[in-house]
Amino acid sequence: MADAGLFHMAVPRAIGGGEVDLPTYVQVIEEIGKADASTGWCLNQGAIFGTYAARMPREVARKIWIDVPRAVVANTPAPTAKAIVVPSGYRVTGRQGFSTGCRHAAWVAAHAQITENGQVRLDAGQPEQRYFFVPVAEAELLDTWHTRGMRGTGTHHFAVNDVFVPTARTVLSQTAPLIENAPLYRVPRTLLFASGDAAVALGMARTCLETFGELAGAKTPRAMPALLRDQPMVQMTVGQAEAALRSGRAFLLEAVREIWAASVNGAIALDHRANLRLAATHGIRLAAQIIDSVYNASGATAAYDDHLLQRHFQDIHVITQHLQGRLAHYELIGRYWLGLKIDEARL
Repeated sequence: MADAGLFHMAVPRAIGGGEVDLPTYVQVIEEIGKADASTGWCLNQGAIFGTYAARMPREVARKIWIDVPRAVVANTPAPTAKAIVVPSGYRVTGRQGFSTGCRHAAWVAAHAQITENGQVRLDAGQPEQRYFFVPVAEAELLDTWHTRGMRGTGTHHFAVNDVFVPTARTVLSQTAPLIENAPLYRVPRTLLFASGDAAVALGMARTCLETFGELAGAKTPRAMPALLRDQPMVQMTVGQAEAALRSGRAFLLEAVREIWAASVNGAIALDHRANLRLAATHGIRLAAQIIDSVYNASGATAAYDDHLLQRHFQDIHVITQHLQGRLAHYELIGRYWLGLKIDEARL
């Protein structure tokens, strides 16, 4: 996948990346998600983090994403590390959580608050936060990702201990201005992640429906007179699941196309952001309902670790625990559509 350039789909074209349009990107992630949830998740995390290249000088971004063979950057969400200002750069120390794909990464992006002369440095009145690009050999990868689902993502923690990072190999994590002012980079990064995560979930749901169709045409449940597919309850379950999947996917693609068109015209509004936040959350939640429904209809066949429905059942219920699938997003969008005050940063 790295050799094929998939991890660089969102890296600026100006430095050798793909810079694909968002509707195409989402469909690529969906196809990978159909094959394997963890693989799609790793790709989405690595590819969208590559949008930081649009906020760094071209020569620096090229050295990180293009010049290093198979360059993948694994990141971490929370700024739990500490970076102390020293001549020409920073010394970074800390334990960092939830670094998807760190075992196949060339770099880890440590996330830290800045301390200068013993004081927290401020950026626009808030503690300054930066990502620090550290060669993976200079970090300690910690064996922490012990889960029932999404095990293949390898979302381990890592630690850095007094690692020197030159100033040029850093970027403000929240307030870095765009250098490459292209449509892909004007879409809020959290929504880029969300649209990919939802695409993975919906891709999984499609594969589960297809897998269940094969099972239903071959299995005669114990104490039943006919095949699984001949049961009216199973037929209703499949019909409802198909409707849910098609509607959830259509909503996601519609929201993606709308925010992309707005970004091309330099006119993204809160309505576009709210719509995509809702579509992505709803896509993840619908996927979980669909997978649950066919899992429940499969009987003991789906109880074994080596069955795809069991694996996807575990996978989807890890995805729903992620920030992008929070039920609280429904409340957020409900407040917005009702004209109430919201935290716009969550969009």
